[in-house]
Amino acid sequence: MRQLIFIISLMAFLLGASSAKAQPAESPNIVIIVADDLGFNDVGFNGSTEIYTPTLDQLAEDGVRFTNGYVTHPYCGPSRAGLMTGRYQARFGLEINLTNSPFDIYNGLPLTETTFASRLQQSGYRTAAIGKWHLGGAPNFHPNNRGFDYFYGFLSGGHSYWPESVTTTHPLILKKTGKPHYSANEGCFWPLLRNNNTAEFEEYLTTALSRDAARWVKEGEAPFCLYLAYNAPHAPLEAPKALIDKYAHIENKERRIYAAMIDAMDQGIGMVVDALRESGKLENTLIFFISDNGGIVKKDRDPSEPRQARHDWGDNSPYKGGKGSMLEGGTHVPFIAHWPDGLPKGIVYDQPVISLDITTTAVMLGEGDLSGHEMEGVNLIPFVNGKDRNPPHEALYWRMASGRQWAIRTPTAKYLKPRGETGIEGNMLFDMVKDPYEDQNIIKEQVELRRELAELWNKWNAHNEPNKYLQAGAYQKRRLQFYEQMRKELDEKAAQEKPLVIQ
Repeated sequence: MRQLIFIISLMAFLLGASSAKAQPAESPNIVIIVADDLGFNDVGFNGSTEIYTPTLDQLAEDGVRFTNGYVTHPYCGPSRAGLMTGRYQARFGLEINLTNSPFDIYNGLPLTETTFASRLQQSGYRTAAIGKWHLGGAPNFHPNNRGFDYFYGFLSGGHSYWPESVTTTHPLILKKTGKPHYSANEGCFWPLLRNNNTAEFEEYLTTALSRDAARWVKEGEAPFCLYLAYNAPHAPLEAPKALIDKYAHIENKERRIYAAMIDAMDQGIGMVVDALRESGKLENTLIFFISDNGGIVKKDRDPSEPRQARHDWGDNSPYKGGKGSMLEGGTHVPFIAHWPDGLPKGIVYDQPVISLDITTTAVMLGEGDLSGHEMEGVNLIPFVNGKDRNPPHEALYWRMASGRQWAIRTPTAKYLKPRGETGIEGNMLFDMVKDPYEDQNIIKEQVELRRELAELWNKWNAHNEPNKYLQAGAYQKRRLQFYEQMRKELDEKAAQEKPLVIQ
């Protein structure tokens, strides 16, 4: 009898140990890493032999590579809004790049939306955002007020990579006076922030962000969620000379610097991975890596066309188009996951997935707060582990500027308006099984399929809101006009005042 009890106990122990490997007893740490304007084919795990990304390649080899991974918008701000909330940003009318306006309490990610950080805070997670924010510059939109315990980075959409470029003069003043040199990315010369205080960086920015992230993940024992949002390889194209020289084999000078920026980012991610390993946290840390959109290419350039020298440094091949395009190159991005304790090794997953799934997966695994608006992604783990063999989504959707451009993709087909023309003449329909690179427009041959996809998109769009925000350039122009008009009115009022005479 004792032998039987011993055998049963031993079996229970072994079964428990086995299941613990598949589903950790402790909530996993979560690291969400976002590159900025990274081309699909500019990482080794997607085929690049020109740019070196050994850290990312190893994470992909030891984890899951999503070959049909998408983001919700073909450029920065709206894409981040979708990821941050787990909802299509068209649901709340944010379809443009927000300006970093520190005094505008309305120009940011709506306060009606809940971030994944806020949801995870409710279940005891430590949370941090490091790097680029781009979701509002006023205090009510600050990361510390949107679920992140810790913030180190910048609130604007871009930043110089060298500390000597930082100034405390307002960018609009710099733009008007022309001194010192001003970049098109407003705020790019402002100092960094550490929470609500001005912060310094004394080295290449990508390295500084990585170093801070590596330090932070080592702290504490509670489960954590880190949002590490690099501005690399977004312009301005700046990199350490030694890294630029490493890519002397690239003839295009702009692409050479761009490659060096990606290399620096990969090395920085390596610093974070090493910190996780040294602190014993790597095995139970779920790491996601994506780009916020496709790389910079000549508008809708076919990958077979030669790359131009100016503003055409990304490589989204084999896909057409790039940042800002509804073709695959705009939203089809590098997308991997790595979690030794919870995911199989060396998996290639081909079904279409989207950045919304990262949000939902993180919140579900962390048992975060599910109140408020329902997230629109899925928990990817059952699909990757093979427990659910259905496609994760009936369809994925995109919309720009209230519908000036749009797209819908099912597992087998894609229907899109690549530009702003009216009617269906300029629209495109593709068989994504036979023609994943969008070579053959079948819109005239497949009328019924077009109608089916249009019906799906219209049903989805019926629950969206019109875009409610001004694009950064238009916003800045309007704000300057407002300040100039206010100054004029105050000057006129002052001119009418009579001098004070006292007795």
